[in-house]
Amino acid sequence: MKKFLLAILCLLFVQYTNAQDAATKPKIKWMTLEQAFQAIQKEPRKIVVDVYTGWCGWCKVMDQKTFTDTKVIEYINQKYYAVKLDAEQKDDITIGTQKYIWQNGYNQAGVQLLQGKMSFPTIVYLDEKFNMIQPVPGYQDAKQFHQIITYFGDDHYKKGEWDKYQKDVYPKQYGSTK
Repeated sequence: MKKFLLAILCLLFVQYTNAQDAATKPKIKWMTLEQAFQAIQKEPRKIVVDVYTGWCGWCKVMDQKTFTDTKVIEYINQKYYAVKLDAEQKDDITIGTQKYIWQNGYNQAGVQLLQGKMSFPTIVYLDEKFNMIQPVPGYQDAKQFHQIITYFGDDHYKKGEWDKYQKDVYPKQYGSTK
């Protein structure tokens, strides 16, 4: 009986410790599209929008692996407002005077951001004035995603081509891609 109680106490301690670690680990500061629009009125930043659906398996993998990477979290929280947008959400979304409704299975804000190409996950990049930079469809692991967020976040997309950035600039400025 003593061994059983000791085992239970050890198990509870391990669970408590894991819960504490999870609570103190840095996380991306996600917000809604409306919140991001309001935030750029006060402090302009670029916006990264994770357009997902509840049934999308690769979206869940990005949540578990890509969006939990320390370098990704740090960079996004510093340079962007991060938005999670369920493309199938039925609640209206109001941005300024524009109202987006649920229609034909999707919220029209998601349709507009994805330019009608409903592919999940897609990460959409907006500039500091809420203008489209580019949607990037498909799963990205943490290394790939870090390259992309730095390319847009530090305005490298205005200075040169992606291939040159990926090959020459990124490794020198942010570290190796390997």
